Amino acid sequence: METNHANGIDGIDGVDSVDGTALRTALWRALHVRVDPAPHVLADEIGLRLAAPGAGWTRRPDMDPSRTSRTRASIVARARFIEDLVVEKAGEGVTQYVLLGAGLDTFAQRRPGTAAGLRVFEVDRPATQAWKRRRLTELGLGVPEWLRLVPVDFEEGPSWWERLVAAGFDPARPAVVACAGVLMYLTREAAAATLSQVAKLAPGSTLATTFMLPLDLVAADERRALDATRKAAQAAGTPFVSLYSPREMLDLAHETGFGEARHVSATAFAERYFAGRADGLRPSSAEELLVATVQGPPRTP
Repeated sequence: METNHANGIDGIDGVDSVDGTALRTALWRALHVRVDPAPHVLADEIGLRLAAPGAGWTRRPDMDPSRTSRTRASIVARARFIEDLVVEKAGEGVTQYVLLGAGLDTFAQRRPGTAAGLRVFEVDRPATQAWKRRRLTELGLGVPEWLRLVPVDFEEGPSWWERLVAAGFDPARPAVVACAGVLMYLTREAAAATLSQVAKLAPGSTLATTFMLPLDLVAADERRALDATRKAAQAAGTPFVSLYSPREMLDLAHETGFGEARHVSATAFAERYFAGRADGLRPSSAEELLVATVQGPPRTP
């Protein structure tokens, strides 16, 4: 866990309870609005309000506009894709949305018109959830009845699935489950267990999860920076444990019980959200996405 000083967050009690990656993700999303010209792939500064990093946050080394441009683009692209998917599935009658490792996600606050028609479950560590609940209250945003902040200790105690059901999730009804920026920190066995659990949901349920590519599949001009990022993560005690090729990810989805799975490449993100930009902003080639759908009769969770 990074400290208050390391995260560069000033004046907010308990912010050291929040994972540093979650804080950086929120700040990168805000940085996209601050430094990249319109049109913005995702307009999100609520996470910045939650974190309240102080006036100098844009001068942090990890917020360097040029050096972090591709990571920043990937962060907003994956969030936009998942939110587009949620809106699409809500239009088809899906009423449950689960975010595993939710961090400082702000879908519920930015899109209340859509979110209020769903039951939104944000799953994360107890300290993070307690801090986020307090900050939402302090900012006057509150936690409406349809938003469930689900605290889970991923290392001991009841499983995330047990906590999710206890929070009001209905396994008999379809859901969208999002898992962004998580799988690289899990062993393949833990990732398979997570996918297997989601694959047992009601037919029509959809999983959207990001995954990191092995270094040899990353664009050559990004490999040095990515290798440095992985070494920094290792030194910080949060190593990248599992990397997958698209084929391996598709195979894992089928092995764990999904009837249908498709790979969404970084190139597809670039074509969908960044085409025609004069600034040349484009997502990193290091992170891609899997969309998997539950088909057939539900299995026993």
